[in-house]
Amino acid sequence: QLQLVASGGGLVQTGGSLRLSCAGSRFSLDDYSIGWFRQAPGKEHEGVSCITSSGGSTTYADSVKGRFTISRDNAKNTVYLQMNSLKPEDTAIYYCGAVRTTDRMCQLIPIDSWGQGTQVTVSS
Repeated sequence: QLQLVASGGGLVQTGGSLRLSCAGSRFSLDDYSIGWFRQAPGKEHEGVSCITSSGGSTTYADSVKGRFTISRDNAKNTVYLQMNSLKPEDTAIYYCGAVRTTDRMCQLIPIDSWGQGTQVTVSS
């Protein structure tokens, strides 16, 4: 099991920004495509965004396109999710994890369990 820890969540007003970080421990993240997922209270998990191991390809859910940006710094063994123009419907616990890669593109399909998530709350 890969051990990934998400951090950077918090409470922000509508229209605000947050940057989440996903750090790997005991292994190198640059071997994997990494994705962000979220779960709001009473709802199913939702894939948010993913990035291939090289950073050359990214995927976004329609609900966050144009507002969220995923990036990675393999030297720091960290993947980031910059979230701008936040909305109350973005409120959720955010998790990161390794995802499937097909034809050099990442898919929002987890291939391993998620580690500790981080709470994002957007107030109206």
